[in-house]
Amino acid sequence: MNPQAKLVFTISLLLGTTITISSNHWVLAWTGLEINTLAILPLISKSHHPRAIEAATKYFLVQAAASTLVLFSSMTNAWHTGQWDITQLTNPTSSLILTTALAMKLGLVPFHFWFPEVLQGSSLPVGLLLSTAMKFPPITLLYMTSPSLNPTLLVTMALLSAALGGWMGLNQTQTRKILAFSSISHLGWMTIIISYNPKLTLLNFYLYALMTAAVFLTLNSTKALNLSTLMTSWTKTPALNAMLMLTLLSLAGLPPLTGFLPKWLIIQELTKQEMAPAATIISLLSLLGLFFYLRLAYCATITLPPHTTNHMKQWHINKPTNPMVAILTTMSLMLLPVSPLIPPII
Repeated sequence: MNPQAKLVFTISLLLGTTITISSNHWVLAWTGLEINTLAILPLISKSHHPRAIEAATKYFLVQAAASTLVLFSSMTNAWHTGQWDITQLTNPTSSLILTTALAMKLGLVPFHFWFPEVLQGSSLPVGLLLSTAMKFPPITLLYMTSPSLNPTLLVTMALLSAALGGWMGLNQTQTRKILAFSSISHLGWMTIIISYNPKLTLLNFYLYALMTAAVFLTLNSTKALNLSTLMTSWTKTPALNAMLMLTLLSLAGLPPLTGFLPKWLIIQELTKQEMAPAATIISLLSLLGLFFYLRLAYCATITLPPHTTNHMKQWHINKPTNPMVAILTTMSLMLLPVSPLIPPII
């Protein structure tokens, strides 16, 4: 792709996100979401492969439907209350329509079907954008409207997302699809707490984006698109693969790594809200995710491909690894000790 075109699309992405997260008016928020959708489409379809074109078409149709529902919800609310302010969403019908629209934007169950397919048709860097940056504007809208939304509906969708995200990721061999189902599962954790402590949702999203970025950039360095390629990447970059194993365990939420922090705080908050059964169910469902993260970690570091000739391990690669990988991986592993600083903030 032409560097100037890429620059225009990247600036448009930043602009769309900034407009949505800083607006108080529904029409401005909708405009930002539309700019974002239009900016990411050329990046998804830039390879001109049929799978990429298909992914871009699916993404466009789903996002257009979701944006229409956002506009419909805000207009219904304005019709009943005379308010276009995002935080003044008081009409129950508007709240229900908005919940549906944001669930479609984010890929929450039962509107999750498009996400693994779109991610599979995109390249790894674009997949990273779809999993992190493109979810930030809808998450902020969910954050701003959280007092008006139905908590029971959100908890039900969250538990279903955690269940299906874990369950459907078990049998996958493509790394992008595994990360898509991982994203759906993590969204369940974010959604379950949004009505009770919205700041925890944002904290969970930031840490999830950090860990996912580390995994995507590592896989991009080793060009591992499926498990069989991941098995052979150990000989090329042993140190990077060892770090990938730890980052995946952090994404699974194992202590003493960063990924344990949001899960710990969410379970604590749910228990305070007398929702111990929901906390128990979502904790057990995260074990499904742990299985496929362990499978990825096993393929990345413990399995060596069968070979007949003895060969020296290649301890360095010609192309230097992106320095961001080192920073993101370090943060993905080492942020748990800062947890005493968090309760005063939230």
